[in-house]
Amino acid sequence: MLKSLIVFLISALLILSCSKKDKIEATLEEGTIKEQMILAYKEGLESLEKGDALYASKKFNEAEILFPQSIWAPKSSVMSAYSLYYYNYYGDAIFQLERHLKNYPNDKNLAYVHYLIAICYFEKLSDEKKDLEPLIQTQKKFEYIINNYPNTDFAIDSKYKLDLILDMLAAKEMYIGRHYMETEKWIGAINRFKNVINNYDDTVYVEEALHRLVEIYYKIGLIDEAKKVAYVLGYNYESGKWYENSYRVFNKSYKKVEIDNKKKDFLLIKKFKSLFE
Repeated sequence: MLKSLIVFLISALLILSCSKKDKIEATLEEGTIKEQMILAYKEGLESLEKGDALYASKKFNEAEILFPQSIWAPKSSVMSAYSLYYYNYYGDAIFQLERHLKNYPNDKNLAYVHYLIAICYFEKLSDEKKDLEPLIQTQKKFEYIINNYPNTDFAIDSKYKLDLILDMLAAKEMYIGRHYMETEKWIGAINRFKNVINNYDDTVYVEEALHRLVEIYYKIGLIDEAKKVAYVLGYNYESGKWYENSYRVFNKSYKKVEIDNKKKDFLLIKKFKSLFE
């Protein structure tokens, strides 16, 4: 009986000793991993300062993988994307940020992540001759930020960027519309210019869009339609150059005469309105 008790006690002590040893080893291992994570994060920062974006991103990803359950994991993920963005690897940065949204849906920095995605799209935009799709994607991203994070600094800047994007979208529509005019694809051109008038009425391109419609309608024989649009143009932009150009559509012999500005505007309006009497 005594021997059995001694065996039991020794076994229990061995089990407790092993359990304690495992905990100590686990603690030491966690400490080692944490040190490796800190080192990787530090190397990422140093590489970023030196301008080596790809290596910096790699080290931040390494830090994230080493300690995925820590508060440093989402920070490392964002820093990896930021490194790529900062040195103009916009496509790679977007991929990294989209991955972040999936892996850390409750991250406190989601507003910044969405904003950085929008900025990456914005930076990828080129001149007005290119495709509309990247602009539309960028517009949606900034609108998302404005609607979901309205009280942040990101929303304020997004509103400003959105105004620029609307101008760029209108410019692209005008470019395509002019191209259709050159190739005599009248329906396509009309639709483009109408889109500018209906959807981008706060941009500087509305005045020209109205004039282009006057030109097209007159060209294809829809004189009454041309006059209606010309009247809208005259009513809203009575002293603008496009108003004057539209007058020339109806009066080919018209020649600009340099006179007093107020008198010039009065005479031009009078001539233009007489066309519709």
